[in-house]
Amino acid sequence: MEALAIVTILAVMQTFLFAFQVGQARVKHGVKAPAIMGHAEFERSFRVHQNTLEQLVLFIPSLWIFGHYVNALVGATIGLLFLIGRFVYRSAYLKDPASRSAGFMIGAVATIALMIGGLVGAVLAMIQS
Repeated sequence: MEALAIVTILAVMQTFLFAFQVGQARVKHGVKAPAIMGHAEFERSFRVHQNTLEQLVLFIPSLWIFGHYVNALVGATIGLLFLIGRFVYRSAYLKDPASRSAGFMIGAVATIALMIGGLVGAVLAMIQS
């Protein structure tokens, strides 16, 4: 379970980093709060952060359910793929939003694997008890 905790904290830290970068882009381009539109670079940074927040709602519970019912180390390894996918997504999106698909797919496949694995593991545990 420690591996799941480490990956969860890394995901939270990654999200914090992306939030910090939104703040930097806000200052750099003079986009005053609460505005969420302005310079294109700011908007891309903002969308990366928002999309990452949206994905965490799916990722974190799936990570822990998978880890509990299937295998914590395998879950954590899949979770690391999610984190890598988010960095790939960020890098591509900041350069050209149309190129974000590969990073998105890495994270999405990882999350789907955790969701399906967690569901199957929970159902099997229920049947066996």
